[in-house]
Amino acid sequence: MAAGLSAPREDGFAASWRAELRHLRRNRWDLAFITVFPLAMVLLMGWLFSAGGMRQLPVAVVDLDHSADSRLLLRMLDASPGIEVVSQPGTLDEAFSQVRALDVFAVAWIPRDFSRSARRTEAATVIAYYNASYLAGGQSAMRDIADAVTAFNARLLGEHIGLQLGPAKLRAAPMAVDAAILFNPARSYALFLLPLAFAAVLSLVAALAMTAALGREVRDGTLARWLGARPWGAIAGKLLPYVLLFSLHGLLATLWVGWAHGSGVAGSVPALALGQLLLHLAGAGLALLFVGVTRDMGTALSLVGLSIGASLAFSSATFPVIGAPLFTRVWSALLPLTAYVKLQMQQLLVGAPWQVSLAPMATLAGIALLAGGIGGWRLAAMRSGALRRAGA
Repeated sequence: MAAGLSAPREDGFAASWRAELRHLRRNRWDLAFITVFPLAMVLLMGWLFSAGGMRQLPVAVVDLDHSADSRLLLRMLDASPGIEVVSQPGTLDEAFSQVRALDVFAVAWIPRDFSRSARRTEAATVIAYYNASYLAGGQSAMRDIADAVTAFNARLLGEHIGLQLGPAKLRAAPMAVDAAILFNPARSYALFLLPLAFAAVLSLVAALAMTAALGREVRDGTLARWLGARPWGAIAGKLLPYVLLFSLHGLLATLWVGWAHGSGVAGSVPALALGQLLLHLAGAGLALLFVGVTRDMGTALSLVGLSIGASLAFSSATFPVIGAPLFTRVWSALLPLTAYVKLQMQQLLVGAPWQVSLAPMATLAGIALLAGGIGGWRLAAMRSGALRRAGA
């Protein structure tokens, strides 16, 4: 029997666990990939979003009124922390040219007779145009313009119109919308995006590391010796160090975002911890599936990049897939990140009871068992075939 196929004196979970740790100690690049690299990515993304939200987005104001009131509104727009008035073109055409050049994200248009109409309690409409091709920046600028106009209305109503007509004649609008922001009142992009980015990046790095660890045995011809007589124990021993390490990475990063950019964890920390563990167990299952089906390390790594690498776009976190084509909705449901993001939102931001998160937990466990079961069965079949060929 070939040396690579001879049965070891020790196999199973403990032997595989120790062998993988020995490999990581010997190979500094593999060790850095699962320790230094994730830490560097977390620190880099945390620094990029350290401001918390969008600030000083450039906007243009077209003031056709040139009155004291329009100048007051312009100052209030410029004082808004989210936007900065960088230009005052004379016409909308000039302003739209700046939008096309991406010099500004939005344009506020103040019509002629704005002040006179407002003081006569007639309709005086300020129109905000925003660049929807840069959706997040454009909508953020539009909201700040709307907030500034609302503040201007309240000031004008109290300081001028109330003095002219008398407080008794002031009437509120018969119907109004009073919008209240739930769960992220500061509208912090860091609190929203960083946990998503951390989960997406760490799940990808973890899956790549586990795929490489499994594929290395196939590539080097040591699969049968590694699996030994207890293949499922050997698989668990090889993958569990990665699952535990990346679960710890993810939990600490998520807790840091919650406390650094919010008011802590609104829901259950144990539920978040279990969610991280299930997320990376599901990643381990996909790694097993890709290696077991392809029997090639390079192809398996490519499949991990194509699926898990693009999972954030299909997770419904940034853009809901409701109403999307059937393939998109099915693909979204098959990705571990989709279920985990739901759990993370429930426990980190919303503060839902932990029982509400049982459904995404069950989805993650199902992906881990189904994908891992198929992949492990394929690896065991490869081992048996290799041993038969060696015996022959």
